[in-house]
Amino acid sequence: MRTFYPFPVDDIEAFKLQLLAVSNQVKHFCYLDSNNYPNYPYSTFGSFFAIDAISVITLTSFTKNCLERLDIFQQEKRDWMFGYLSYDLKNEIEPSLSSANFDGINIQEFYPIVHFFVPKYLVKIENDKIEIGILSESESALVEFRNLLKIETIESQVSSLKSQISNRISKKDYITTIENIKQDIQLGDIYEMNFCQEFYAENAEIDPTKVFQKLNEISKAPFSCFFKNDFNHLICASPERFLKRQNNKLISQPIKGTRRRIQDQKEDDQIKEQLFADEKERSENVMIVDLVRNDFSKIAIKNSVEVEELFGIYTFEQVHQMISTITCNIQQNISFSDIMKAVFPMGSMTGAPKLAAMQLIEKYEQTKRGLFSGAVGYITPKGNFDFNVVIRSIFYNEQSKYISIQTGSAITIDCDAEKEYEECLLKAKAMFEALE
Repeated sequence: MRTFYPFPVDDIEAFKLQLLAVSNQVKHFCYLDSNNYPNYPYSTFGSFFAIDAISVITLTSFTKNCLERLDIFQQEKRDWMFGYLSYDLKNEIEPSLSSANFDGINIQEFYPIVHFFVPKYLVKIENDKIEIGILSESESALVEFRNLLKIETIESQVSSLKSQISNRISKKDYITTIENIKQDIQLGDIYEMNFCQEFYAENAEIDPTKVFQKLNEISKAPFSCFFKNDFNHLICASPERFLKRQNNKLISQPIKGTRRRIQDQKEDDQIKEQLFADEKERSENVMIVDLVRNDFSKIAIKNSVEVEELFGIYTFEQVHQMISTITCNIQQNISFSDIMKAVFPMGSMTGAPKLAAMQLIEKYEQTKRGLFSGAVGYITPKGNFDFNVVIRSIFYNEQSKYISIQTGSAITIDCDAEKEYEECLLKAKAMFEALE
């Protein structure tokens, strides 16, 4: 069993940076930070650091029964696990789907779609309390941890990359694609689809930890994440929760509806009011709420699916977002794999109906999503979990020196292609700034 020890420090923020620097010394690392976002429904932690790995499970695009294998791994370890589910896990859940688009991040043929590790050290930070969880009751493990913190790391320089970032598709092609998607909607194939585009940089050399620090300072998102799997890095400032399990309760909080923030307080408040009243944004949001309700109904106890909040407006550093909260009750013995088969991937990043939308996503998008619009999070020894939606993220392959940023928006019959393009740029703004 993992034992937690108090670990007092003088400066918690400096300690976080010290822990982040440790990622340069290990192959497996995960930092989840809620940034103490005020009044976010069902928020239960401040920060987690999962450092180094005792056990690892990596399942690739050619592995069969990934979710069942993850279930077995979790049952064997009965410990804290940190990791991710790639968007391309959809192909296992829906065998009619495939992923054949260009992928600049995963240069190997057998790219991971499920990856979790049991950490050697688990640091929990809540308010002013810090605990270190280790699988040993000896003082030597704590001494090893302290020594790890003392190792000096060489800081690399972060290049200015904004001028080197390119669009995978031109604005003209983007607008043409949106018009084609609207024709599919007109024909009744789908009601809504999340269409994404990639911004990328090649031959890029950055210090991922420094870029994360800057992005986290800019965004202060409630589901921020820095994840390292060998030479692949995820630098994430997600405002969205995908799914949380709290004993026999599931919580999903899809985002649909975005407005930029401005400095003038009065005008900023007016923008929030406009977002709340916007019929297009409400229509998009309620479509995804209904999709989540439908997904939940596959596994929920009868009559337990509930929309606890509809069209909630939440304010972040750079944008206002419309967020709804849907919950349901489940049987205590239902497995992680059964839950994910019912709800993954998230409706906010696919569309409605979900299967048809994913088929059209593969048709129209030019970049494989990979971990983008997947989920990163943790599973507890008792099987509870919390996962974000991987958006507002920078992906960096240190080996190939490739940077990828993907952003998207919901396409409906009455959307304006120019405005959707501008929304993509707005969502990418913080990532561009972090790379300057």
